[in-house]
Amino acid sequence: MNTIVTDFDNIETPLANINTDITLEEFLERDIKGYEYIEGKLKQMSPPTMEHGEISMSLILPLGTYIRGKELGRLYPADTTFKLGERLVKPDIAYVSNERLPENRRQGSPVPPDLAVEVISPSESQYDIIEKALAYLEAGTRLVWVIEPVAQTVTVYRSKTDIKTLTHNDTLTGEDVVEGFSCPIAQLFE
Repeated sequence: MNTIVTDFDNIETPLANINTDITLEEFLERDIKGYEYIEGKLKQMSPPTMEHGEISMSLILPLGTYIRGKELGRLYPADTTFKLGERLVKPDIAYVSNERLPENRRQGSPVPPDLAVEVISPSESQYDIIEKALAYLEAGTRLVWVIEPVAQTVTVYRSKTDIKTLTHNDTLTGEDVVEGFSCPIAQLFE
């Protein structure tokens, strides 16, 4: 059964994926909490766990301090929407450099982030995570970090062919996107 929803203020029960006649631009303006927009469908996001929040904060604090101190751009939390072609997504952490900041910041971003960070939730499939990482890159994101809590790893995506997995003893770096930033992988899981 395909349900088309137009009155988002009255959604009372959680739905996995629902069809909608809302446009990409309308979603960007309304920024419906708890959902991403994927090619005409609303995809419900997993509610974050405490572990998810702890890992996110372990990266947000040093990354945000570094970006602010160097006046490189802005860091955004998980409820900020970014446009990736025909999708609107909400990365767990996103960085946009000063050069790419949109003029109107009273709505979701019409441009993809320079850096996107995703912390894998228990309900997310490996397929969905890889597909999303590649969608970021295809839209113009220069660097994607996918943090896997169980294995305590970070997979760094630069392109379809430049992918590396960092483990507990490695150091995560901002490469040429957040130049000079580094953080031990172990610190993310303390």
